[in-house]
Amino acid sequence: MLKRRTFLTATLAAPLLMRAAHAAEDPIKLRHLYDRQALSDLAKASEGKRIAVDGYMAPPLKAESRFFVLTRRPMAVCPFCETEADWPSDILAVYTKRIVDVVPYNVKIVSSGVLELGAYRDPETGFLSMVRLVDASYA
Repeated sequence: MLKRRTFLTATLAAPLLMRAAHAAEDPIKLRHLYDRQALSDLAKASEGKRIAVDGYMAPPLKAESRFFVLTRRPMAVCPFCETEADWPSDILAVYTKRIVDVVPYNVKIVSSGVLELGAYRDPETGFLSMVRLVDASYA
């Protein structure tokens, strides 16, 4: 039998629990993973966890890839193809299970996956990343 006190406690706690669950689903800003060219405390605390990050898909390195770079601001050209391009220091490599459907460079997306930190060189592209999402999806 449900007691009145238990019912009232559950009723009052429900909005707080829903708010906490919603906050966990809110995407992280890409800039919050970095702290003056180094990894932020948030990034270090999130290592190995599934997170969501918002940003823009940079033009792909190659067609039919399972990898793309998420940037904090839209980039109209491939930064590896144009020497004059200003490649941002706060980027995120995103590795997906499926071939990437390219999204226009100026459309904001949210990528979610497991955060990995540390040096990793992609065997197909040679791209070196220090921060990446693996087992990722995006919308």
